[in-house]
Amino acid sequence: MSALARWFNANGYFVAGYDKTVTPLTQKLEAEGISVHYEDSIELIPAKVVSDNKTSMIVYTPAVPKEHLEFNFLKDNGFEILKRSQVLGELTKNYFTIAVAGTHGKTTTSSMIAHILKSSGRNCTAFVGGIMANYDSNLIIGNDGDDNVIVVEADEFDRSFLTLHPDIAVITAVDADHLDIYGSADSLKDSFKDFIRNIKKNGKLFIEEKSAQKIDVDCLNVVDFETYGLENGQINAEKTSVLDGEFKFDFNGSNTKIKELILPLPGFHNVENCVAAISVADELNIDAENIRKALSEYKGVKRRFEYIIKTNDLVFIDDYAHHPEEIRALLKSVRALFPEKKITVIFQPHLFTRTRDFAQGFSETLSLADEVILLDIYPARELPINGVNSEMLLTAISSGVKGVCAKEALINDLKNKDLEVLITVGAGDIDALVQPIKEALEK
Repeated sequence: MSALARWFNANGYFVAGYDKTVTPLTQKLEAEGISVHYEDSIELIPAKVVSDNKTSMIVYTPAVPKEHLEFNFLKDNGFEILKRSQVLGELTKNYFTIAVAGTHGKTTTSSMIAHILKSSGRNCTAFVGGIMANYDSNLIIGNDGDDNVIVVEADEFDRSFLTLHPDIAVITAVDADHLDIYGSADSLKDSFKDFIRNIKKNGKLFIEEKSAQKIDVDCLNVVDFETYGLENGQINAEKTSVLDGEFKFDFNGSNTKIKELILPLPGFHNVENCVAAISVADELNIDAENIRKALSEYKGVKRRFEYIIKTNDLVFIDDYAHHPEEIRALLKSVRALFPEKKITVIFQPHLFTRTRDFAQGFSETLSLADEVILLDIYPARELPINGVNSEMLLTAISSGVKGVCAKEALINDLKNKDLEVLITVGAGDIDALVQPIKEALEK
């Protein structure tokens, strides 16, 4: 949403918006001249917006609750109301578009693609779902010409990505998620099949190997596609190794081989994301040395395996993971990087429905840590569900030390612990604790 707000603001439109809480991101939007308020009040909608429902466009995310007062006021008074995804569909329809979808990995992969294009001198606009560290933004704006390539993160939530018709598509994962929306894993898979059918004629799909098997891409018979993976797929990484906290690998493409690439961003899962990004760059005929240079300078995305503290005595990592498979990938990579150190995870579950639907998976993957601290569930758009809470995950967690802690007690709790590698994990408001934790640990 904020990337869209920035795009309209940069193109001379008056932009205002509502958010639930103040964050560093909303503060940056305000500093850029965008009006943001944090109370759901009709009186706080700017008069410039309310004055004319013919010239004001309302953009919303389906995460906004149905009872939201401002949303219902605008809807009842005849304003044009579009989902974020619909607006992205309109902005991209006349341009060569690269859309990155998947239940995890899409933010990092789309940011890698955008960075390779930008670094290689290609005219590129990118809408990414996280803050790209190289640009301190989730938006890159290119020149508005026929050669402008648009990279967009395609969100499967609420079937939003079906408004897009890409020239090149990437699917990073098709694991069960958003079951509150889809009802079943099969329904989610069907939505990804519809996304594939949206790829333009003569377009190209790069799909992670296991995902291709799950949705049986061969049977769709609608698009040119190649599979990729870490060590499997038609396109893959070979000789992957950890070297001084960085990942080194060879890219083994259908037509292109690139030896001894260095990815400064940690994580085996990020090597796999990188394989997808290089595949797209190769499809666009970006040469190997430009790809190598771009990757060596890639700084990642905020809250995706982000080092907050990294010393010999203490490592503090923050990550957005909120699905069991994301947590598994994260903790396996951390264990490979720091095999002799004690790993402590602070996890804030996101959504009551997701916690209920994947309770066993959360307990299993969190058990890869030596110590687990659970915060209360972040509800986002949901109301509480009776019997669904963080405590329900504890019994099946096999880590030697485990417990539930209130957010306000967390800092004091950490002061009494012997910490070697600490990881904050979750998609809720746990990011607001990162700076206080950092300051407390540095003291």
